[in-house]
Amino acid sequence: QPTPTPGAGIIAGPQSSPGTNMRAILLLLHLSGVIVWVGGMFFAHYCLRPVVTAQLPPPQRLPLLAAVLGRFFVAVMVSIAAILASGFTIMGATGFGQAPIHWHVMSGIGLAMAAIFGVIYFLHYPRLKAGVAVQDWPAAGAAMNRIRILVAINLALGALTIAVATLGTHLGR
Repeated sequence: QPTPTPGAGIIAGPQSSPGTNMRAILLLLHLSGVIVWVGGMFFAHYCLRPVVTAQLPPPQRLPLLAAVLGRFFVAVMVSIAAILASGFTIMGATGFGQAPIHWHVMSGIGLAMAAIFGVIYFLHYPRLKAGVAVQDWPAAGAAMNRIRILVAINLALGALTIAVATLGTHLGR
């Protein structure tokens, strides 16, 4: 008789139809959050920012970037909630001790990324908005530069997480 999968019947078990369906929904939420967050960072960092930097002076560029980031950050917050909730639900159903090591690595990197986003959103983004509000372009530009650096770090961490997610089972051999 086959050995039951940890978490079978809840989320993680391939033998259980309701659990498999729930796991598929959680995985969809998880991947959707990753796509929005990491894809959005890639677009903002490598596509949007270079063009607006080349074509717009600070009085036009910085209010535009502050507004774009404001909309993007709402999506990031929803994404982070979806990623963490779905990831830890799947991991918990499997059993944290039984979860593959690369799941723990993904969790650690994801929590670090969420913390970096917190620094961006609660420290530097308000400084960007404040600088834009009073048309202090050097202060707004300095805040935007700090955001850019942290987004680049988070983008690299996001790419690393994707590599760990897709190659994780093969890296431990």
